[in-house]
Amino acid sequence: MVREKVLIKGLEISFKIERKGSPKNFLILHGWGSKAQRWDKVSEIIAGEGFNVVVPDLPGFGESQEPEKPWNLDNYCIFVQEFARQLGLRNIYLLGHSFGGSLAVKFALKYPNQVEKLFLVGAACVRRKTLSKSLSKKIAKIFRIFSFLPFYSLVRKGAYRYIFKSDYINNEGVMQKSYLKIIGEDLTGVLQSIKIPTAIIWGQNDNITPMEDAYLINKNIAGSKLVIIPGGNHDLERKNPEVLGRKIVENIK
Repeated sequence: MVREKVLIKGLEISFKIERKGSPKNFLILHGWGSKAQRWDKVSEIIAGEGFNVVVPDLPGFGESQEPEKPWNLDNYCIFVQEFARQLGLRNIYLLGHSFGGSLAVKFALKYPNQVEKLFLVGAACVRRKTLSKSLSKKIAKIFRIFSFLPFYSLVRKGAYRYIFKSDYINNEGVMQKSYLKIIGEDLTGVLQSIKIPTAIIWGQNDNITPMEDAYLINKNIAGSKLVIIPGGNHDLERKNPEVLGRKIVENIK
């Protein structure tokens, strides 16, 4: 994988790419707070099957610039479309992880003719369990009262991630406002509209997007296949990259 940059809508976007000279393209959309580099091993496995593999640092993450104004899922979707157009990506096999999963669903609905197959990995499509905007702000204020305590930062981050299942405090400014827009959109009601072949891959012990979400997505997308990775958690691309890569390859056709 080599790193390259491209200008999209005035933003300098960094991405990693493995070119195989193939007409088949595999595009990976990472999760919130993540970056392209974390998908190197999985990308290597997919590229071994003859695919061109592309993983952008989505705007506001990794080495890519953040938007000037808060973005919602539709804004990110338009970005992905322009990114694919500029790179000449066609016949796309599209994978989305966590937040990237909700983005992949949106893209597949808006541009179904561009997607050959959809892969949803621990996809954050069901938002009913996330913190509301007002509650996120209230909890943040409460935590600040205890900022004098030792290990305050670690405890606060852990509480948000594993108890409240929220990345609210890990962002600020434009990205914090973007985060609130993103978590405000539940895609459960539109999943039935997906007609593209879909593979749903989930870690059995996912503590961020629970298994019940995987079953719900599987039920709502007709003909979709659910693949469960025993013992796997939410961060499959980092903790189980070989297994995840193998499951993707096994379900490409």
